[in-house]
Amino acid sequence: MADDATLRNCRATDLPAVLRLAAQLGYPSSAESLAMRFSEIDASGADAVFVRENAMGEVVGWIHVSRRTLLESGPFAEIVGLVVDESVRGQGVGAALVRQAEAWAAEHGLTDIRLRSNVVRSSAHRFYERLGYALIKRQAVFRKQMAG
Repeated sequence: MADDATLRNCRATDLPAVLRLAAQLGYPSSAESLAMRFSEIDASGADAVFVRENAMGEVVGWIHVSRRTLLESGPFAEIVGLVVDESVRGQGVGAALVRQAEAWAAEHGLTDIRLRSNVVRSSAHRFYERLGYALIKRQAVFRKQMAG
């Protein structure tokens, strides 16, 4: 990635690009629902969303990191979303975004950072392993749609 690329906090004006990138990874959404979720996330104080711009000011990647606390373990950071534009994958964008999430975690006193990755995304698994992440378990994810 070029040296004149920018890594910064996500703004509401970035949401069209965030929406486009999420759809590339198979997570389509409406602009309205994304805006509502972003507003909640942005106000939470326990989350951060960062974007990477290319030299032309276009958003080419984003990462969402969140502080988590579970009854069975101490607080940790979790990368809950990471997308890099297909056209720039393999050029350091994802690694820069992960480093930014790690820096955010450290700034918030968190020494453990985790993430989940779909079992079919083997290239993503190799990417995370290259960045020093270790696979600690595989799990099934269950979902139930509630009325309302």
